[in-house]
Amino acid sequence: MDGVSVRRHVIGVGRVAEIVLDRAEALNALNTTMAVRLTQVCAELAADREVCSIVLTATGPRAFCVGADLKERHRMSDPDWLAQRAVFRAAFGSVLSLPQPAVAAVHGYALGGGCELALSCDLIVADDTAVFGLPETTVGLVPGGGGTQLALRRLGPGRAADLVLTGRQVPAAEADRIGLVDRLVPAGTADKTALDIASGIACNSAVAVQAAKRALRQGWGIGLAAGLEVEDAAWHTAAMAADRKEGIAAFNEKRDPVWPGFPEWPE
Repeated sequence: MDGVSVRRHVIGVGRVAEIVLDRAEALNALNTTMAVRLTQVCAELAADREVCSIVLTATGPRAFCVGADLKERHRMSDPDWLAQRAVFRAAFGSVLSLPQPAVAAVHGYALGGGCELALSCDLIVADDTAVFGLPETTVGLVPGGGGTQLALRRLGPGRAADLVLTGRQVPAAEADRIGLVDRLVPAGTADKTALDIASGIACNSAVAVQAAKRALRQGWGIGLAAGLEVEDAAWHTAAMAADRKEGIAAFNEKRDPVWPGFPEWPE
């Protein structure tokens, strides 16, 4: 069993895929096999023209993901650690680089790599049971799935340092207060809320949504003038596509749009 599965949904006119961390007996701890599979799944979904948005979720009541499998790592040599590092970097990078908007649906523990997987998504929905943390320094490590950089960008330097340097755990209410999560929902409803958000996104023009996501991501950490150039490039991508003509026509004709999509992709 590889620990990662995919569910596909058609909700209204939107097509949504769920990436499911499916190793509940180990609190969805990431081992090497699971990381390889996650990379494969993300590559497949990134290339799938039918998938307009993605939800990252997990099985089991206790955890979204508790990070890397330290039982597996306990048996590893230094060369094994370095080899696994490349595999893990590819896995986290594959989530971060998804062209479709990704929504994390978090319940229970999201620690270490689990927190980093959530941070790699565009939006984080968490229920009241969620607990976040980047505890790597407590076991002699540094967050390696993007945690230092993604927390810095989401939270700012002081709050990121509070998480990373102390390794403390942050309950759902505090995570909501400091901006670590985007929507806090009652226990047991994170999956439904994330699917509702993803399906709403999937009803919009995929060309425009993916261009807007690129603008948001590429605008991180650059000056305003450079960011406005990034936005202008995204605008041209959308405005010169057939989706723009359909969207304006549908608005004026008071009907739902039927998006042409990506004409450069083969049928």
